[in-house]
Amino acid sequence: MIIGTGIDLVDIPRFERTVARTPRLLHRLFAPAEQGLRVSSLAARYAAKEALIKALGGSDGVHWTEIEIASEASGRPYFALSGSTADVVAERGITTLHLSLTHDAGLAAAYVVAEARDGSGTRTSGGDRAAGESSGLAFPSPGHRSLPLSTQQRGGEDVQRGERGEPARDAAADPTMGAAS
Repeated sequence: MIIGTGIDLVDIPRFERTVARTPRLLHRLFAPAEQGLRVSSLAARYAAKEALIKALGGSDGVHWTEIEIASEASGRPYFALSGSTADVVAERGITTLHLSLTHDAGLAAAYVVAEARDGSGTRTSGGDRAAGESSGLAFPSPGHRSLPLSTQQRGGEDVQRGERGEPARDAAADPTMGAAS
């Protein structure tokens, strides 16, 4: 069952100017392992954190540096949560967090789907939640291979697939896909 979804878009040049103007933001927004990344990757991770907060229905109990976006060897991103942020996710019964990141043309975007197994989750519209006992969570766990819908990863980028598994083609960019006669 889907508990919540979140999406966020970041203007990379604006993000870069903000970080240059206020360098301490790096330490307030990012885990130590994230702080040395290039600005486009930081912007995408910032978008992911914002999208996660939206999927959770708010920021109560969530702390920026407890949300780390790590990557599998393939480049596929996943959440590594700790502290009270991990507790908030567990309290809501969330068992899987799906994450997709992208950055191109001066923009970074992230999309998050929070999911609970067997209807055990609490929707993010509010209400009382049982106390969780989690001290750290990774979503999906490293090595997790299922990809939602028809999206697959190639070189750290999402590749949309057609019905037969072939890469989807863009009619505007592919001259072999002319207008129907």
